[in-house]
Amino acid sequence: MFRRAVLLTRRLRSPDSGLLGQGLRFAIAGGIVWCVYVVATLGFSHVAGLPFQAALALGFAVAVSTHFALQRMFVWIHHEEFALPVERQVGRYLIVAGVQYGLTALVTSTVPDALGVPTDVVYLATAVCITAGNFVILRTRVFHAA
Repeated sequence: MFRRAVLLTRRLRSPDSGLLGQGLRFAIAGGIVWCVYVVATLGFSHVAGLPFQAALALGFAVAVSTHFALQRMFVWIHHEEFALPVERQVGRYLIVAGVQYGLTALVTSTVPDALGVPTDVVYLATAVCITAGNFVILRTRVFHAA
């Protein structure tokens, strides 16, 4: 059993795992980051008692740091070097993250009152929806091979 897990892990982390491997690694990293984002945001909001928008900003900062590290070191594994140096990756990544944050802040500040639903529900739905676009953008514009 342990040997199978080691072999599966090696295969998953291999650059030869292709698009499927990237997708699985992206999902694993995304799941980790999503949990970090949600727990941090809701923790800052409900446990620390911060206003939701402040909690969202702090949770987002924690999640973005975790996400960038996992994307660079785990998800986008290549035989070649990255096409962009780390500084340019950071710049592009921060643009993507800024758009994601702006959309999340806009939606969570307007939709709950308009629909009469809790902010937490809108926040969770928004976080799920933004994920799909991130895969394509990060794969083709930020962490691609040379």
